[in-house]
Amino acid sequence: MPSRALTFGRYRLEPRVGLMCGDREVHLTPKALALLSFIADRRGEVITKGDLFGALWADVAVGDAALVTCIQEVRKALGDDARRPRYIETVHRRGYRFVAKIAPGEKQGVDVSRGLPLPDKPSIAVLPFDNMSGDPEQEYFADGMLEDLIAGLARIHWLFVIARNSTFGYKSRVVDVKQVARELGVRYVLEGSVRRAGTRLRISAQLIDAVTGGHHWAEHYDRELGDIFAVQDEITASVAAAIEPRLLAAEGVRTLSRSTNDLDAWELVARAQTQFWRMTKEDSGTAIAALQRAAEAYPDYAPARSLLGFCLVFAAHMGWTNRDRDLIPGREHAQRAIALDDRDPWGHIAQGYWALMERHTEECIASFRRALDFNPNSASAHAHLGHGLAFAGRDSEAIEHAQNAIRLSPLDPLMAMFLGSIAVAHYTAGRYAEATDYTTQAARLRPGFQGAHRLRCAALAQAGRIDEARAHLATVRREQPRLSLDWIRTHVPYQTPELIERFLDGMRKAGLD
Repeated sequence: MPSRALTFGRYRLEPRVGLMCGDREVHLTPKALALLSFIADRRGEVITKGDLFGALWADVAVGDAALVTCIQEVRKALGDDARRPRYIETVHRRGYRFVAKIAPGEKQGVDVSRGLPLPDKPSIAVLPFDNMSGDPEQEYFADGMLEDLIAGLARIHWLFVIARNSTFGYKSRVVDVKQVARELGVRYVLEGSVRRAGTRLRISAQLIDAVTGGHHWAEHYDRELGDIFAVQDEITASVAAAIEPRLLAAEGVRTLSRSTNDLDAWELVARAQTQFWRMTKEDSGTAIAALQRAAEAYPDYAPARSLLGFCLVFAAHMGWTNRDRDLIPGREHAQRAIALDDRDPWGHIAQGYWALMERHTEECIASFRRALDFNPNSASAHAHLGHGLAFAGRDSEAIEHAQNAIRLSPLDPLMAMFLGSIAVAHYTAGRYAEATDYTTQAARLRPGFQGAHRLRCAALAQAGRIDEARAHLATVRREQPRLSLDWIRTHVPYQTPELIERFLDGMRKAGLD
């Protein structure tokens, strides 16, 4: 165990406790914990193998393999990469060096209220919601909101969420948010209030970038008092779902003024995500290139692998890349992401999309459901499950999940895909006018969304609007000159022969051969 508390990145080494990440203990074997404590206590020094053998195995004769195993265990626990280390650096032929910045605790005479360093991934603190009515019963509701929001945000796997006991005592009306963020070591703060008037509740919430002072999101919810737990659940789901894309967008914007050479693994992922959202061939290629760079530099970083796998499969589906070339590596990246972190919804979404393209229907739907199990508040997971169900002809279930996605995140950057799922569901059910309406909305939001444009051609033709269908097909073929009936049979993932034939029939009527 360390002789004193040491904080670095999002981690804290504590005497008699061990390695902590927020309020979660990070499991390490005793030898690995002793090694981490030994080198962290000597930050910046080159620690030779002899030093480590003497400190950890003084009375036992062991070989280099024992030391290497310990180093690997610590790196894995910290999410560190030997090639681009953030915590433990290998000094060639000399030993190891702990390179993370340490924020010492009280035993070193340092006032920790001056601030903790930001962790190396997005971080947020949820402050206790203010009870604006002064009603003691509403205090219980506000406390319940706090606990549920922390639990809901903790399901966002790439987000570091400060535990409730760390924010106890703060009230958003009476604190300096920037000061609170410095004290807690977070970039973002979620604060809010609860007020009651008669039988109605108003819950307000806002997301603040505590470093810049900018507001990224604000919303209020008016509800009738009734089942108080149902109200808490509904508001928690809405807030958590709305915040996820806002945080992703904010993280992506923060990277835009910097060279990709200066970006770490998460920053490369955040930038790629914002590029992917534009749904154009050019932006997709840029996103894939950045993610390939991240996967090469940080081979064990699951978010880079999962998003790369998804983007490769999506690009093949849109017709922007070669299907035979990109589907296999897309699957491999998704599977590697899941192996690295089985609880990350992104990996299961990427795996489900690959299975959809290969028409492994049950595997596809099971993967999307697994992603939703890990984060029931994820609008994206609901939408992708709806996508898989729609291509399988299960229109009612598909529309339900897509509408859930829209309700959870009504301004989501992926709204075009949410609408696209509903359009596919209506088409498979023979509701061609509705399919036309939803494809029109999706294409208006994201003009580069080729899947929506192709479906609009077929839906217009099936609805009897042949001239419009053929005019739109001419526009589509300018963007995708190799589009043909044979291409559709291979690339458009309707899951049964009957459904693919229905789509082909619409495209034939639109003039495709």
